Amino acid sequence: MTLPAQAANADVDAAVAAARTAFDNGPWPHTIPEERQEVIRRYDALRAARADEIAAAISAENGSAGWFTKAGQPFLTRQVNAYLKAAEEFGWEEVVEPSDPAVAFDTIVRREAIGVVAAVIPWNSPFSAATAKLVPALLAGNTVVLKVSPENSLSMMLLADLWHEAGLPDGVLSILPADRETSEYLVSHPNVDKISFTGSTRAGRRIASIAGEHLKRVGLELGGKSAAIILADADLPAVMQGLRFGSLGNNGEACILQTRILAPRSRYDEVVAALKEMVESLKVGDPSEPDTFVGPMIRPDQQHRVIDYIKLGIAEGARLVTGGPEVPQGLEQGNYVTPTVFADVTNNMRIAQEEIFGPVLAVIAYDDEDEAVRIANDSDYGLSGGVWTTSPQRALDMARRLRTGTVTLNGSPISFDGPFGGYKASGLGREYGQVGLTGYIEHKTVTRLR
Repeated sequence: MTLPAQAANADVDAAVAAARTAFDNGPWPHTIPEERQEVIRRYDALRAARADEIAAAISAENGSAGWFTKAGQPFLTRQVNAYLKAAEEFGWEEVVEPSDPAVAFDTIVRREAIGVVAAVIPWNSPFSAATAKLVPALLAGNTVVLKVSPENSLSMMLLADLWHEAGLPDGVLSILPADRETSEYLVSHPNVDKISFTGSTRAGRRIASIAGEHLKRVGLELGGKSAAIILADADLPAVMQGLRFGSLGNNGEACILQTRILAPRSRYDEVVAALKEMVESLKVGDPSEPDTFVGPMIRPDQQHRVIDYIKLGIAEGARLVTGGPEVPQGLEQGNYVTPTVFADVTNNMRIAQEEIFGPVLAVIAYDDEDEAVRIANDSDYGLSGGVWTTSPQRALDMARRLRTGTVTLNGSPISFDGPFGGYKASGLGREYGQVGLTGYIEHKTVTRLR
């Protein structure tokens, strides 16, 4: 198998040196915020004009179904607009009213760029992950070295072209496809000031240790094992329609997916039957075909990993409702997995605790709402979650009790205006909106005598 070109340590040195020079001596950090915002607007307009091309490239690289990559393009504009709104309302420099009127000096708070940012993103949704890091970093005046997965080399070449065409100055952004070893060299580099990482919790722990050793600023968006809590009064057809996307989108290869399905014991069999019917209705196949819902896993090792988890679920004693370890008939030549539902799952099973990153759902019974909350919170992760009920107040009350960074009620989409990130092993820091922008600045306090 021919491997895509990958950056080596020497390429990292060159990219970091360019970013350091662009930050220390170039115009970008000293450009007024409005001019930086205009570059970001030009970038997004250029991207939107090539949305179909970008979606097709990601599908070809990742195996993501075409419906998913196309539907994701307008969401990129929403991401950008939320950051732009935050930047427009941001107090880049402001005088703080004194707490003691007797003081004889002014307090000026400046919000300035951190410096050189090493941004490391995964392969599963490359444009979204890149947007979440590049836009706030650049709005704040930082320079960036973006490390991408080799699997995404084609789409990330498009990304580089777009930023260049938008007018980003030389050296402000470098994009490097590289392996894990080269990534570690990048985040350890002495001229990197901030690390922003999206990926596995295991890799995040390693990056956090590097950041701690070198006292680098760090943001980590890591894994998840999110729960969808179906309350007894939920509209089951609406739930199934929502879980198609919220639990199985992007072939199941997304950290925010709600793959633990918590069902009330009073409706447990009904929920399991509805999930079986919904999952079996999904076409698995060529991601370029318009009616395909689930495409192949990105690589053979990922396919084998998911199949091994399905075998593990059977060995643990979970009841196989649909799917299984056999690949779909006629799709033996690709990295395909049969979408799978397990019932009679207990929350201590590995298939209920570990992130599988594939189209595998575990249905867990609960007796009352207190138990549902306990089960949902009984996880090392805390990235996302959902509540389904016909009572908006009950949904909100339950959301307030969940130890997770994002909760969607009745299938609501995730907001780009609010902060996104995780509790516990799901990460450190937040992305999106004003809170996400704050992650790329340093606060400076200046005092002056009146």
